[in-house]
Amino acid sequence: MFEFHGWIAIQGPDEERADGPDGERLRRLVASASGGSSLVDLRWINGQPFLHVGGLLNRRSTEADEVFDLFERVGSVAPGSYGLLYYHDDEENGEEGNTFHVLAMRRGRLTRESDDHLTPVIPRLEDPHSPEDD
Repeated sequence: MFEFHGWIAIQGPDEERADGPDGERLRRLVASASGGSSLVDLRWINGQPFLHVGGLLNRRSTEADEVFDLFERVGSVAPGSYGLLYYHDDEENGEEGNTFHVLAMRRGRLTRESDDHLTPVIPRLEDPHSPEDD
C-alpha cells in the first residue's frame, strides 16, 4: 500500500497576492493532479490558499508521483510556501518499507526528512505479521 497525507500553506513573494494571476495558475496545477482515488483540495481561508492531499493506493503509481510533482510545482510557483507531506510505501525494500517519510517544504524548497512520530510502522502502528494470519 502507498499512503500519503500532506498540506501546504501557499505563499508567493511578499509583493504578490495569492488570489491574483498566480491564484489561477495554482487552480490549474491542482486541477491537473485531481482525480483518481486521492484527495486533492485547494481552498482559500482568510485570503490565503491552502492545499490538502491524501490517499491510500494499492501501490505507488503515477497518481502518487503526481502528488510529489504537485508539491514541487507549487513550491516553484509560490516560493514562500511551507508544509509537509507524509508518505509510507510498504513495498519499499528493507527498513524503508517500515518507515514513514516526510517531505518538508520551507520557502518553496523540498527536503526529505526522517520521521520519529509514526516510524517504525511495525510495531508502532501495526502488529507484526505472523504466518498464522495467512
